[in-house]
Amino acid sequence: MVYYKLILDTRKHKIDGLYPVVIRVTFNKGNTTISTGVRIRVEHWDKVSQQVMKTHPNFQQLTQNISERYLKVQKTILTILQNGEFSFEQLKANLLDKPTRKPKEATFLEFSNRLIDEMLKLSQTGNALVYQTALNRFINYCSNKQISFKEVDYNLLNGFKQNLQLNGIKQNTISNYFRTLKAIYNKAIKAKVVERSFYPFYDISIRQEKTGNRAITIDQIKGVVSQELRINSSQWHARNYFMISFLLIGTSFTDLAYLKSENLIKGRIVFTRRKTHKRYSIKVLEETQKLFDHYKTSDSKYLLPIVISNLEEDNIKAKKLISQWIKTTNKYLKQIGTEMGLEGPLTTYVARHTWATTAKRLGYSNELIAEAMGHEYGNRTTAIYLDSFDQDVIDEMNNRLIDHVFKK
Repeated sequence: MVYYKLILDTRKHKIDGLYPVVIRVTFNKGNTTISTGVRIRVEHWDKVSQQVMKTHPNFQQLTQNISERYLKVQKTILTILQNGEFSFEQLKANLLDKPTRKPKEATFLEFSNRLIDEMLKLSQTGNALVYQTALNRFINYCSNKQISFKEVDYNLLNGFKQNLQLNGIKQNTISNYFRTLKAIYNKAIKAKVVERSFYPFYDISIRQEKTGNRAITIDQIKGVVSQELRINSSQWHARNYFMISFLLIGTSFTDLAYLKSENLIKGRIVFTRRKTHKRYSIKVLEETQKLFDHYKTSDSKYLLPIVISNLEEDNIKAKKLISQWIKTTNKYLKQIGTEMGLEGPLTTYVARHTWATTAKRLGYSNELIAEAMGHEYGNRTTAIYLDSFDQDVIDEMNNRLIDHVFKK
């Protein structure tokens, strides 16, 4: 007689704590095991009923997978017994000889790397860096570069979350990591790499903390401007970049880095924002021009000495270079803020927050501020039918803000 039963094979210690569910086939005092393709932890296996416990997040799908494999082995054994003499070799040969055999599934790392490569080819280097950072963190935690999508379960993800928290990673950074991992998993589902029934994020809750207002007051902006800093010192340059951003309605550091002389058109800075692809036209005020003049050279195509002229724009090296510049600039801005006694850290992003908050305090509407900064305000569909604010109105608003900072 041929006997067969389901067991959890725990003979070899597994670093990741996952053990294979196998079908043990016994014949003439000998035995062999047939894989079901399912791996789970010891605490999720019921020895008595020989099945996955209902407490497992993917109980139904795993049970279905095991049942299908068990039925296949059962039918194959019966077929062999009906047609001749049974042997383990014949059983395995019959199980392997299937025309619909699936190709090897891509691991989580392999599929993620393909997504990143595609982003780089499309010059989506910002997204590629975000995916790469989250992927590196996750794979390093897993300690298993060959981990499959099916092995990315609730226990693994919850452990990863706790590990990040114990290492002092900020809540919003954790949220960003998990948002990226979700995106990767969803794309794998669409690509038929893994079935949706294995989706492990349903019970993982990662809250996003609301970012507080980072704005400083007009008097504090005046304090930044009036700080006596040694010309060409690191703090002096950091303040210049901060003030150029503020003077240009909170333009981001990345967009400032790519500004060229050709973006100066009839007394205005005209450029397309890299993040939103919205076109900007901002009047260059006297204070702005003075700051640009500090960096005017004949051997660079950029208005500011951040990006190297022969470096291809928006590629991974350029993104990393600008990211490092932001970190360095923020380092020296924070020193300025500490010397001034500011409560929160002074950073490049504070310039954008401060411009918007100052405009609000001066009585300007949310709609006008949103228009100036390239944001949508209110209902997106309704906004399509509204005329944009006249550029002169935005110029007048920016002039008034700057006058409040630089007037004696």
